[in-house]
Amino acid sequence: MNFLNLDLNLLRVFDAVMAERNLTRAAERLAMSQPAVSHALKRLREALGEELFVRQAFGMKPTSRAEGLWPELRLILQRLQTLLVPGDFRPEIEEYTFRIAMADATAALLLPPLVAQLEEARALANVHVLPLTTRDPRTLLEQGEVDFAVGYFPSAVAALQSQGNQSPIRQHRLYDSEYVCVMRRDHPLSQQPLDLDAYCAAHHLLVSFSGRPHGFVDEALNALNRSRRIVLTVNQFFTAGRVVAQSDLLTVLPATFVEATGYQAQLLERPLPVALSKVNVDMLWHLRSESRSAQRWMRERLIEAARQAQQAQLSQPLPPA
Repeated sequence: MNFLNLDLNLLRVFDAVMAERNLTRAAERLAMSQPAVSHALKRLREALGEELFVRQAFGMKPTSRAEGLWPELRLILQRLQTLLVPGDFRPEIEEYTFRIAMADATAALLLPPLVAQLEEARALANVHVLPLTTRDPRTLLEQGEVDFAVGYFPSAVAALQSQGNQSPIRQHRLYDSEYVCVMRRDHPLSQQPLDLDAYCAAHHLLVSFSGRPHGFVDEALNALNRSRRIVLTVNQFFTAGRVVAQSDLLTVLPATFVEATGYQAQLLERPLPVALSKVNVDMLWHLRSESRSAQRWMRERLIEAARQAQQAQLSQPLPPA
């Protein structure tokens, strides 16, 4: 196939037939005649050198080759339309796939109010949540692997703020939290103040997206010439909550994430005996999507989801100490 000679209109016909699985309905959707649709499919088949559909009594059955091509081609066509004819995004009639990288606890907080907004708008949006494996997602955004990254990115945000508008990455603060020490409710340390000596003498669990065996707490302890023993490192807050609820390990979580572990009733929060900065949860995206109406629409939905999640947490009664 000579890609330079490929008529992109053939891809629009292919997309419509895949969606409708019927030549007549696809022709109506494209404002074309049925013979014209059949001719376009023939040209595309000749260009690719293989069959894409098999005629059946009640429509057109895609071949395995067509099934494999369609998801990526549909995404490309959607992005071309958004790029060339931006307009105002109409979520109830325009299908769009958004890719968001965030940790499990962040997703547990934001997705319920986000999904409620999508359902209320009758949106055709598809949201793919990808695991967050780094504290600096700028490369993911620059390479187009995700549309948004949501989380605590202190170094990346500091770099963005120092660069100003020179960076292609944009940032918006969603909410703030603070780190707390988390233990099971009947932990041996639960009935006494948690001082630095007791904290350092205990065994610990670390949540680390990258797998590094040290984190912000360890940096703060190093400044005091102190250290702790990390028995277990995991990359999910849900896992951390379950393990801590059933062991004598201590962990450190953002206060807003304790509920998201699903084990809040079995866990106890204590102030840390070492000072840490606040947890600033930010949304990052690339400049190339700044003006796209669909991306702008999702940014607004994420901001509203964060606001609703914060309100819901503030309205809940605190668990007994």
